[in-house]
Amino acid sequence: MAKMNMLHAINSALDITMAEHNQACIFGEDVGHFGGVFRATSGLQEKYGKHRVFNTPLTEQGILGFANGLAAFGAPALAEIQFADYIFPAFDQIVNESAKFRYRSGNEFDVGNLTIRTPYGGGIAGGLYHSQSPEAYFAHTPGLKLVVPRNPYQAKGLLRACIQDDNPVIFFEPKRLYRASIGEVPEEDYSIEIGKAEVVKEGTDVTLLAWGAQMEIIEQAAQKAEEAGVSCEIIDLRSILPWDVDTIAKSVVKTGRLIISHEAPITNGFGAEIAATIQETCFLHLESPIARVCGLDTPYPLALEKEYVPDALKVFAAIKKSVEF
Repeated sequence: MAKMNMLHAINSALDITMAEHNQACIFGEDVGHFGGVFRATSGLQEKYGKHRVFNTPLTEQGILGFANGLAAFGAPALAEIQFADYIFPAFDQIVNESAKFRYRSGNEFDVGNLTIRTPYGGGIAGGLYHSQSPEAYFAHTPGLKLVVPRNPYQAKGLLRACIQDDNPVIFFEPKRLYRASIGEVPEEDYSIEIGKAEVVKEGTDVTLLAWGAQMEIIEQAAQKAEEAGVSCEIIDLRSILPWDVDTIAKSVVKTGRLIISHEAPITNGFGAEIAATIQETCFLHLESPIARVCGLDTPYPLALEKEYVPDALKVFAAIKKSVEF
């Protein structure tokens, strides 16, 4: 298999889609000749033309309004929001239009051909307007699907699954890993099931759960824990909506402990939903309280980014507290 970074893998998935559907369009701020601010769409305008890969004005609400209209007519609409922090002007279009299209018509029409790509999270010294993780806002919205890859292989397979899905999907891309994560990726087409978590490593003492860039952090914490004699089961959630309750519950029944880590602020982050559901499902099997290691309840700082982000030491401290409870 070819070696790719995450950007190359995303570009490959988009390339396959554009070749597969002659009505598929990629659009967003600077996605054309420039290839996007991170170059995820490099070369695609030259290959498929300006009528199919094109720049939009700086209006996120307009991007999603246009995307909804295009998808409603059956064309694969591949919209890019340049940073997840910029998605909020489009919030009304996404939660009130995209998510409800199918339901308000009794399934007579829909925007299932809509895929929204957007870079999320910190790690690039982007400060408070280029580092947010807003997945929990959208997880409260029936009618959407939310997916987050952790490496290039996942990025290509999950993005292809999102594009092929019959529902509007937001695909959150961990920007810190765009060039940092490199791995083997098939050049041919493939997809990875949406809604299915992956057990990355089996263990017996504690379950560690994360998604996206935070997976690297819990893997580092698990290594420290293994050196201290604690066996960690590591799970990548991958899909936030829908999320795989069964895989997480099965793991927690075995280990008796659960630690959830995400970059977003702890209050009302998606980890809270996971904790509540697993507590309800696995209460009699728990050996210690479910713990969350997350971002702080402050706007994302620039100078104190390292203090804000949940790192391996914070997760390791939570592991020790859990097993010693």
